[in-house]
Amino acid sequence: MKIFIGIDVSLASSAVCVIDEHGQVVKRAQIDSEPEALIAFLRDLPFTIEAIGLEAGPLSQWLHRGLGEAGFELVLMETRQVKAVLKAMPVKTDRRDAEGIARLLRMGWFRPVHCKSVSAQEMRALLSARKAVQKAALDIEQSLRGVLRNFGMKLGPVGKGKGRYESRVRELVAGNAALEAAATAILDARTVLRDRLSALDRRVLELARQDDACRLMMTMPGVGAVVALTVRSAIDDPARFRSSRDVGPWVGLTPRREQSGERDVTGRITKAGDAALRTALFNAATVMMHNARPCRLKAWGMQVARRRGSKRATVAVARRIGVVLHRMWLDGTEFRPQRKPVPTTA
Repeated sequence: MKIFIGIDVSLASSAVCVIDEHGQVVKRAQIDSEPEALIAFLRDLPFTIEAIGLEAGPLSQWLHRGLGEAGFELVLMETRQVKAVLKAMPVKTDRRDAEGIARLLRMGWFRPVHCKSVSAQEMRALLSARKAVQKAALDIEQSLRGVLRNFGMKLGPVGKGKGRYESRVRELVAGNAALEAAATAILDARTVLRDRLSALDRRVLELARQDDACRLMMTMPGVGAVVALTVRSAIDDPARFRSSRDVGPWVGLTPRREQSGERDVTGRITKAGDAALRTALFNAATVMMHNARPCRLKAWGMQVARRRGSKRATVAVARRIGVVLHRMWLDGTEFRPQRKPVPTTA
């Protein structure tokens, strides 16, 4: 008998549902969310395992890797699609979610998700840490501005030079013991965060320079170490796309469309896929449109801006940047600002 296994992963334990090829529930279980526990359960089943599926999530890739090393083939299922189906259930529990995943697996109505390599996950961890530290530093600076504003002290624009921000704050709070104590505590925390952010920036730049694909991507205007590593870690394996044009829809930079009968509405972008990659490509497009040297991609974006507006043009350029970076990665070629002239025959 062939069986389909759905696993609903939680932090402490995972709900498992086993159904047969006719859709009948064969077994249910609640198992610790550890590869060893799941492996022991699967090996004890006296049936032929047709497929094992679990919803993509924070623990899913770790479990996928552990079970894969044990010889089991798993399918990571796209989260948005699974959630949309499970939402139709009147009663939602982990047991029912596991059953729903198993039934989706049996019907084949799911979209598989690529399981990232360990190196790609390490890159993403580094970028996530950098973003968290950067956000904390900016938040604490804005908090200090708000504290001073209550007393009519306006910090104003402060240059990026080392120590200018701190000097300006200490100048404003001088003579007020309470504000000096509050500002000193915040400035000390800010100093630590900024030092850690600088260290992470150096590590990101070093990692990008050591990676061949990142060095190629950084030849494009507007693409720096952060954008290159974001693309590298998100795509992971460029060969998994049949065409470079598939990158745009995958990252959610194509327009949403709703068509039914005489109704046909084209809306904003779908925003499906990796939000960090979508943001990185948009930032790269913004830099290219406003600060980069002239190139054919920028010229095309300017034409779109004149017809459709600057925001839509930036999104269009971001989508095309993703396509071009993927093609550069596959071909191993640097960015060409202009098209190569076509040789003419005498």
